Parts: sequence; structure tokens; C-alpha cells
Amino acid sequence: MKKSIQKLLPVLIAISIFTASCKKEEGSGGTSVITGKVIERQYNVNFTILTEQFYAPDEDVFIVYGDDPVYGDKVSTNYDGTYRFEYLREGDYTIFAYSEDSANYPSTKMIPVIKHVRITKKDQTVRAEDIIILR
Repeated sequence: MKKSIQKLLPVLIAISIFTASCKKEEGSGGTSVITGKVIERQYNVNFTILTEQFYAPDEDVFIVYGDDPVYGDKVSTNYDGTYRFEYLREGDYTIFAYSEDSANYPSTKMIPVIKHVRITKKDQTVRAEDIIILR
């Protein structure tokens, strides 16, 4: 029995060193938060006159973890335009929402309005810049 424990001990040590040295990637599983607001600006048909501006309720906001090629999560804004992504680890994040493209106003093409956010420590709440979308 003692010999089998002695043979197993190096394997257990190697596994513990390997798991302790793994870098945690951006994403869920942490204790930090990213929050922000979405502002909607409404224009006339050819985007020459601003008719109204307000915090946008019920807008989809997306988060990309690190340099992932696709978004990792999506939330909707509250009645006052606020969104919140919770339980995040330290790292770099991309937040975005879709807006009409004022450069191609007859088009129905939507473009992303992107904000970059960095979480530098645990238990941190980071306020992202306002996302301004056009309608």
C-alpha cells in the first residue's frame, strides 16, 4: 500500500502544479461587474435633425469575453437604459449594442456601437462609457 502511494504522489504533485499555474481567461466565474447605460437618439428620416434623446429601455447589449470571435452573453436594458453583466473575471471585455447606420440612412443595415472595458481586480464594478445608438 505504501509503495502505491509513493508512486501516485508525483502524479498528484504534477496535477496540482498544473492546475495552480493555469491562467483564468476572461468570462464568467468571477466576482466583478460591468455596468452602463444605452442612450437612444432619434432622428428624422435622413439623420439631419435630432428629434428626441432618452435612455433606451429594452435594448439588447452583448458582451465578448477577451478575444473570442462571438459574444458570450446578452442582456436587455432596464426601463432607464441600464445594463449589467455580473460574475466576471479579470480581463478585457467588449460591450456592444446595435444602431442604425446614419452614413447609409436608406439602408436597414445595423452596425455595432462598441465599448472596450478592462477589469483589473476581483470584486470590481466597472462603469462603461454610454453606448449611443441611433434610430
